[in-house]
Amino acid sequence: MSVRAVRTEKLDLRLSSADKRRLETAASAASRSVSAFVLESALSQADQLLADRHTFMLSKAKWAEFQRALDAPLRSLPRLERLLTEPGFFDVVPPTTETR
Repeated sequence: MSVRAVRTEKLDLRLSSADKRRLETAASAASRSVSAFVLESALSQADQLLADRHTFMLSKAKWAEFQRALDAPLRSLPRLERLLTEPGFFDVVPPTTETR
């Protein structure tokens, strides 16, 4: 038995009448309601877009190369070190003007 998630959130969408008819036609062809079709399509697209941010596959050779890169000693990057240690724009205190 599958557990169904409780749907408590709502998402509104504005679209043209032509786009709505297109979605209705596609939903009908997939034997789905428009809501189910749009939700499944949007979640599928979201999964594809986010996939490389969750999991990535490497061959054994590429995995070994990746491990070597992670284990390699740190390189000195003087320009980056200077950038991270010098005062930034928001660190500069503006001069105060006293009025008497």
